[in-house]
Amino acid sequence: MSGEKDLEQLKKEAAAKAKAAALAKMKAKEQGGAKEETPAEDMDLAKQKAAAAAKAKAAALAKMKAKEQGEAKEETPAEDMDLAKQKAAAAAKAKAAALAKMKAKEQGEAKEETPAEDMDLAKQKAAAQAKQAGGDDEKAKAIAAAKAKAAAAAKAKLAAAGKAGGSADDEKAKAIAAAKAKAAAAAAAKAKAAGSKADTEPAAAKAPSVNQPYLDKYVKVIEENLGADVLEEYYINDLSKDVPTLVAKAESYFKLAEFLKYNEQLGFDYLSELHGTDFETHMEVYAHLYSYKKRQSVALKVKIDRDKPEIDSLQPLWAGADWPECETYDLLGIQFKGHPNLYRIMLGEDWIGHPLRKDYEPYDVEV
Repeated sequence: MSGEKDLEQLKKEAAAKAKAAALAKMKAKEQGGAKEETPAEDMDLAKQKAAAAAKAKAAALAKMKAKEQGEAKEETPAEDMDLAKQKAAAAAKAKAAALAKMKAKEQGEAKEETPAEDMDLAKQKAAAQAKQAGGDDEKAKAIAAAKAKAAAAAKAKLAAAGKAGGSADDEKAKAIAAAKAKAAAAAAAKAKAAGSKADTEPAAAKAPSVNQPYLDKYVKVIEENLGADVLEEYYINDLSKDVPTLVAKAESYFKLAEFLKYNEQLGFDYLSELHGTDFETHMEVYAHLYSYKKRQSVALKVKIDRDKPEIDSLQPLWAGADWPECETYDLLGIQFKGHPNLYRIMLGEDWIGHPLRKDYEPYDVEV
C-alpha cells in the first residue's frame, strides 16, 4: 500500500537525518571546533521528529479510510493544521468564556454572553466538526446552522432561567404590585358604579329596630299621663345597641324620671349607669334605667346649660345615682340639686378646674 510505503520512507529519511546529524556532531567534537546544541535546539529537533511522525501517521490513516469508502479526498497537511487550529481556538474560547462566567458569577456581577457570541462559538464548533467529517459543503452548512441555532436557544433559555433566579423577588414584587393596582382599580370602578347607582336610585328603607315597639309604648304612656311637652325628643340609639332613648326637657327631668320608676306600665326600678358629657355647646347627663319586671331598658338624657351646669339629682329616686353624680360633679363641674352629699370624689375640694371639660387648663402644668 502506498500509504505504508510513504510512512516507511519518511521514517527512513528521519533516521538518516538523525544519523547524519549525530555523525556531524561527533566529527565536530573530535576536531575541537564543535559547537554544542542548546537544549532549545534539541527540543526543536524532537518536536520536528514527533510532528513528522504524527503527520505521516495521520496521512496514512486518512488515505486508508478514504480508499475503503471509495470517496476519499486527501487532506493536505496544511488543511489538517487549519482544522486543528480551529478546534483548539474554539475549545480555548469556550473554556475562557466558561471560566470568565464562573468568576463573574462568584463576584455577583456576571455578564451574560450575548446571543451573537453564542452563535459565533456554535458556528465555529459546527464548522470544525463539518470539515472534519469531510461531508458535502451544503449539508455541513445546514448542520452547522442547525447546531448553532439549537445551542444559542439552549443557552438563551439557561441565561433566562439564571436571570429569573437572580431577579425572582423583583418579578414577584412587580406581579404583586400589578395585582394590587388592578384590584384597586376594580374596587374604585365598583365604588363609582355603586355611587352612581345610589344617586339614581332611592336609598333602601332601613328596617325598623326590634326595640321600636318599646319606644313607641314608652312615648305613648308618657304623653297620655304627663303630656307631650315633657319630652324634647326620642329615638332609637343605633350607636348603643338600639336602646330606646328619651330626651327630657330640663324642667321636666326629675318628674319624668320619677314617672319612669313608679308607673305600673313601665316600672324602671334599677339605675345601672349615670355619666355626663361636655359637647362644648352644651352638657348632657345620661342615665340608663332597667325594669326587672318588664325585662326592658330605656336611656334618659337631659341637656343643660354649659355656663351654669346644674340639674336635679336622681339620688332620691335611685340610691345608685349617689357616687356617679359625685364623679360627674368632680370631673365636669355639673351641680346636682337635691343630692345629699355632693363632693369631689377623686380630686379633692382644693383642686382647681374639672379635667373632663373641653376648656380645662391645668393650674399646675407640672402635675
